[in-house]
Amino acid sequence: MREHVRTSLPEGGKARRVYLLLRDDILSGLRAPGDRLPGENRLAEEFDVSRVTIRRALDALEANGLIERRAGHGTRIVEGAQTRTMAADVASLIPQIVELGRHSARLLSFSYEVPPAPVAKAMALPETARVQTAVRVRLADGEPFSHLTTHVPEDIARHYSEADLASTPLYQLLERSGVTITSAHQEVSATLASPDVAEALDVSTGTALMALRRIVRDESDRAVEYLSALYRPDRFKLEMSLTRVGTGGARHWEPVVGDTTPEESP
Repeated sequence: MREHVRTSLPEGGKARRVYLLLRDDILSGLRAPGDRLPGENRLAEEFDVSRVTIRRALDALEANGLIERRAGHGTRIVEGAQTRTMAADVASLIPQIVELGRHSARLLSFSYEVPPAPVAKAMALPETARVQTAVRVRLADGEPFSHLTTHVPEDIARHYSEADLASTPLYQLLERSGVTITSAHQEVSATLASPDVAEALDVSTGTALMALRRIVRDESDRAVEYLSALYRPDRFKLEMSLTRVGTGGARHWEPVVGDTTPEESP
């Protein structure tokens, strides 16, 4: 595994666009380890930008450990540039979340407090109700891939300690507290990394992140957890298998629901 380097982005919108396009090609395997990149002039023509822009993008790729430039040998993709990416199938997300929870985590904060108004409303909590709020960073191969903020009603959370949360997946702690999880509703969008999140995930401030909001409910339909999760898109992805159903003009796509396990794609 290559040595981890904090992600840095080049200055300028065009250079950043070229950097992101080349980075995605490298991480997805379209440009494989050992492959040689075209010269600066060819890349400038390919992306319709100046050589200065290309040089800035290449500087950032090199700084982030994705390429190696050697005089007389050109620019090559380095071995190990394709980082391991956590994958979860949205059709069977809850059991996979439990599996993802088995990866090590770093607890950043732990407290009991009245939650923010949007959280209280989403969980249908009384105005003065308190929750246990925890912020954690999930790690894979020792490197951060997700920033998790969880809110759990106080009467449930009192069954486990800060030390428990630092060493045990939350879903195991909820079940140990007598909670039977039956359903969840979630939304997936995108956001930009704030300074504190960027530091925790080892990326630059303003880096694009996958944002997920989830409300988990028990068998009585009570909200037992509100999760706000931020994922590095270069290390985490959501997958969905689809099947074509219906007849005639009513044919449409539907997700395939089944027992699957999370994969870690190279």
